Amino acid sequence: MGKVTGFLEYERELPEKYPPQERIKNFCEFVKDADFGQKILFQAARCMDCGVPFCHNGCPLGNIIPEFNDAVYNESWAEAYEILSSTNNFPEFTGRICPAPCEAACVLGINQQPVTIENIEKNIAESAFRHGVVKPNPPKKRTGKKVAVVGSGPAGLAAAAQLNSAGHEIVVFERSDAIGGLLRFGIPDFKLEKWIIDRRIRIMELEGIQFRTNAEVGKNVLVRELTDGFDAIVLAGGSTIPRDLPVKGRDLKGVHFAMEFLTQTNKRIADIAYEEESILARGKNVVVIGGGDTGADCVGTAIRQRAKSVIQFEILPKPPLERTKAMPWPTYPTILRTASAHEEGCERFWSVSTKEFIGDEKGNLRALKVVDVEWEEPKAGQRPGFREIEGSERIVPCELVLLAMGFLHPQHEGMLEKFGVELDSRGNVLADNYQTSVKKVFTAGDMHRGQSLVVWAISEGRECARAVDIYLMGKSYLEAKADSLMMCHDVF
Repeated sequence: MGKVTGFLEYERELPEKYPPQERIKNFCEFVKDADFGQKILFQAARCMDCGVPFCHNGCPLGNIIPEFNDAVYNESWAEAYEILSSTNNFPEFTGRICPAPCEAACVLGINQQPVTIENIEKNIAESAFRHGVVKPNPPKKRTGKKVAVVGSGPAGLAAAAQLNSAGHEIVVFERSDAIGGLLRFGIPDFKLEKWIIDRRIRIMELEGIQFRTNAEVGKNVLVRELTDGFDAIVLAGGSTIPRDLPVKGRDLKGVHFAMEFLTQTNKRIADIAYEEESILARGKNVVVIGGGDTGADCVGTAIRQRAKSVIQFEILPKPPLERTKAMPWPTYPTILRTASAHEEGCERFWSVSTKEFIGDEKGNLRALKVVDVEWEEPKAGQRPGFREIEGSERIVPCELVLLAMGFLHPQHEGMLEKFGVELDSRGNVLADNYQTSVKKVFTAGDMHRGQSLVVWAISEGRECARAVDIYLMGKSYLEAKADSLMMCHDVF
């Protein structure tokens, strides 16, 4: 560890952000990391000699957090990156957009504010790029095996990077115009500027990975081309079918899925053409239905497009401010979180159900009919239900509604149907140790586990790559995620 008494001497502190009135003028990142300077060393010093580092288990990647914190405190930045990159292929992504389950599991967080692990991770990655530590590292020897990776989101990129390091020839197929998947088209630029993705892709290309864009498997790329031309295939296409809200008026002009809005905005910023009707919030009363991260991304984007007003509705009750007995440490707590977008001008309401979309004579959305609900205690073995509160029904004027209620499963039509892979009860691709019902076809990420976090996608991509490597070679030298008990074996 770094400083033995660091957690007693220093308070949790994060870099300042540009004020909301300034940052909403553009889509740039707004955290002032450059001004934080030596303070990052004090934050790393807060990491305790806690004996059992629960942060390891809280992180889906099993990042070796106390060790890289120690290296940062001692200003051994290259060593810190070596430690971090041994478990995480893309710390520059997770250091920006991960909800930091590691911090929820931090031992210091039991009775103080946890260590700023995510921000430390981001600073390690940026220091490594800035000082030339991140360099192409192509494999010294090739195996002669070819692997196709379908989908270039975090799971696909992680699988590609790992399999390439094992010496296999990798081709990544992406149906969109550019590489990155959810990272490029689902995450707003003010959270993740796209040059950061491009920077990593250039490294991967120099390591020998091939990328093919506008290549939709099952459409303009034949499934047979992959099954005949590759020794293994990894399906990492994500969970792309959004949860709908089938109430009266759903077909009105002005009701859109969140990802349609976010993707189009990102394409517009990147000067990438799109064929769909333009979705803009400027001058409109906007309602975002759904209280998660995607909903918050819609809020921040609508505000930057100069919406007249932005309201966010969530059907679930308002979460508590702190942990309850039902969410003890070190579990990831369902507490009230305020995203940066909420600081910029948004009213939030909980326990609200939408009953109807109301339109004008031309078929344009003009309002919502909503009602407050009261949640009931769930009965044994049943999901909780709710009842409408009498007299709470009301009309909310709006011209744009964004549905951000999560995703159901991957797209079944096309590629998955043509591969003939089996699906599980939720409509995701069924797999045993990442291998699907089709022998040489594997799967990872949201397409396999359902909608989840970027850090889980990277973890799945890495673990899937190991399974593919074993399938191809009979064994694998790719690092497996350590079991939480094994990581703490010295304690027992």
